[in-house]
Amino acid sequence: MKIHATESALEPATEAAIKHWWTGKAPPDCPGYDPQGFLRALPQLEFQGIHRQNLLDYFDNGWTLTELLFSALQSEEAFTTAPKHGLRHPLIFYYGHPAVLYVNKLRVAGLVKDPIDEYLEKILDVGVDEMSWDDMSKNEMRWPLVSEIQDYRRKVYNLVKDLILNDPRLDPKQVSFSQSSPAWALVMGFEHERIHLETSSVLLRELPLHFMRRPEAWPLNDKTVYEAPLEELIQVKETTVEVGKPLNYPSFGWDNEYGHRRITVPALELGRHLLSNAQFLEFVNAGGYRNLKYWSTEGWAWRSYRNTKAPCFWEPLGPGGLHQYKIRTIFEVVDFRPDWPAVVNFHEAEAYCAWRTEHDDSSIPYRLPSEAEIQSLRSLVPKKGKWNLDLVSGSECSAFCFSSEGVFDLYGNLWQWCEDHFNPLPGFQMHPYYEDFSSPCFDGRHQMILGGSFASTGDETSPFARFHFRPHFHQHAGFRIARSLSQESASTAIHLNIEKLSQPASYESLELLSQYLLLHFGEASESLFDFKEAPFSALGFPQRCADKLLAATKRLGLQLDSVLDIGCAVGGSSFQLSEHFKTVVGVDLSSSFISTAELLRSRSEVTYLRKDQGELTTKLIARLPKNSRPERVRFLEGDACDLPKELINFDAVLMANLLCRLPDPRACLEAMGGARSVVKPGGLLVLVSPYSWLEQHTNPASWLGGRIIKGSAISSADEIKNILRHEFRLIEVDNLPLIIREHERKYQFIISHLMIWQRRT
Repeated sequence: MKIHATESALEPATEAAIKHWWTGKAPPDCPGYDPQGFLRALPQLEFQGIHRQNLLDYFDNGWTLTELLFSALQSEEAFTTAPKHGLRHPLIFYYGHPAVLYVNKLRVAGLVKDPIDEYLEKILDVGVDEMSWDDMSKNEMRWPLVSEIQDYRRKVYNLVKDLILNDPRLDPKQVSFSQSSPAWALVMGFEHERIHLETSSVLLRELPLHFMRRPEAWPLNDKTVYEAPLEELIQVKETTVEVGKPLNYPSFGWDNEYGHRRITVPALELGRHLLSNAQFLEFVNAGGYRNLKYWSTEGWAWRSYRNTKAPCFWEPLGPGGLHQYKIRTIFEVVDFRPDWPAVVNFHEAEAYCAWRTEHDDSSIPYRLPSEAEIQSLRSLVPKKGKWNLDLVSGSECSAFCFSSEGVFDLYGNLWQWCEDHFNPLPGFQMHPYYEDFSSPCFDGRHQMILGGSFASTGDETSPFARFHFRPHFHQHAGFRIARSLSQESASTAIHLNIEKLSQPASYESLELLSQYLLLHFGEASESLFDFKEAPFSALGFPQRCADKLLAATKRLGLQLDSVLDIGCAVGGSSFQLSEHFKTVVGVDLSSSFISTAELLRSRSEVTYLRKDQGELTTKLIARLPKNSRPERVRFLEGDACDLPKELINFDAVLMANLLCRLPDPRACLEAMGGARSVVKPGGLLVLVSPYSWLEQHTNPASWLGGRIIKGSAISSADEIKNILRHEFRLIEVDNLPLIIREHERKYQFIISHLMIWQRRT
């Protein structure tokens, strides 16, 4: 079903559909439409001398740019097809999300009292990053129709337009656009929409081409060609830089831009230009994607999981070994452009630097620059001239602008990866209108990006802009190389301590992942040292947990429709249950566990390395159980203490070795029944736990038993019985041993306690 098209010679009915598509202004009527017939972004809104018409023009420009981008999609399926990597929602979410944020933030600021559509304003509220709270299971839900969100957008447009033109609280002659003003929420909506204009354009770039056509008012790709300078590196003298946006600066800024840091940056060498496709092709041709030594542990894990062999937007021509490619832009595939900057993620950029150090036999390693080092380069080159920002071009292109100092693309073209973790500046304060915009990402798992891209508009183009992405994400981002001038001269990059910031990070190492693959899928000969006293009865723990659940359901004559495996790890129990249950959902907080389980589900086997002794390892293959039905299984990254709202009414729930790793195990158990009712009446709850309570996972005040309370010793089993006895009856108790191999002569032998509960009807 075709939804709409762009401006062209069409039949009258189709012309009417085009006119109906625009919920605000059509591109020819919109501020920013140029004589060449393209809609460009207006420069960032400045508060000095501002009028209501300035606000309306800036709003219209961003609103119509969003609808111009989404006009490329030609069917309902195009809107609802999830990205192939599964880390973002389908595009239908991002079509509605900016409008929803307008309403929600205007309500927080007191400019709007009532919702327009409570359901849409709930399901389309959060979805920027694959955080632990980000409910990616919503990709499985029934999404609203395009027409439903289109109608909603029309209502929001009229609401915001009326506020801009008529609300006295937004009159620039009477109201200061300060951070404490309700007017700040309006401009926050403007800038939020512009962020999603860019991130949505990346999602379109990942979508199959048959779903779209290029909008005619979208700017063309620039054809500029340049020759790279002979001297690739430029020396930057030692300098002191100031990072942070003044509080009284007359434009909007996100909370992470404010604060102040003064840093002395030692002299160094920086790339004059962003690394080109031609340069990155050398790394690919040299086998860079096949050689572990160039990659970080996390980077190699990502490369292996995705079976990545070249940058995401390089489309191979013929067999992979030929290393011949075309380039995928947002709307089309074009010939390989060696002069364009390479679009890569952080892991690929880091790996290139390691390879380049070896290739050049450099005594001082190449690396990515820090935020402060890019700022030191900016001190040589003020932000002036015509950079590839604000949709001057419809894609990245040859180095678009260079300064008199010979520096290319200091701003625009592509974002630039930094060595720094995303971090707060001294004096950082969360803004009350959007408390979770930045602070959840100060976690040591997000990398800084600076400079903006061709699709960056508004605040993203500001020299104060500080943005971030997870290192495995693809954005319109590339990098320039850096190198210190001496071994003693360290980078000024800021790295956050992941272990202190985020407990779940301990579950992300490759070594632990390998241990769990062996626990879940290892054969006896692979799992235990060859001696007769080995506890062979402790093997196959995930499968034995599943078998206990299955035996109880059959004994009681219960339905075998749906089962939820909470804390599924790499999926051993989930796959075992799939032979008998029609629907199996596995949930785990660890992204590496879920990625591996999903890879196993789709490919039937995964290769991993078992640790034997020191650096000695053995290559093993984890395979799906013989009678498993992987098509019945889906895996979600999620928090057991805050499960996605649609995970309810399961015939059975399994929680194996999970309770004593949760920050709030009581809340998790209470959610099994009650109003939420994860376990349906008559269904089973299977709890397996060694009760290994540790402060690093659970505050002692939240332990279930294992403590002296009012002079009495309370066991975990007794505490669990007190929590569940009103809604569940205990039908079976047992002990289940398990063994975890650390290396060939060290094992963890654990005896977990099994309780099977049936919910009362």
